Amino acid sequence: MQQSQEDLKKLIKESIREVFREERLGLCEIMIPRVSRKELDEIHSKFGSPADYGEHDFTDMTDWVKG
Repeated sequence: MQQSQEDLKKLIKESIREVFREERLGLCEIMIPRVSRKELDEIHSKFGSPADYGEHDFTDMTDWVKG
């Protein structure tokens, strides 16, 4: 009986984590602004392409959003 309660508890925790992960990704998606082709061209002309930058020009923020 105890084992099945622990299994159920583990399953619930995993399910809740999955839901939070999906919701967080959805929130990130809606917070990223949409741009028109014209706006995108202006951004590229002002800042160039990510390929134009070196590794030191970027900040790895992966750990900030890991769940």
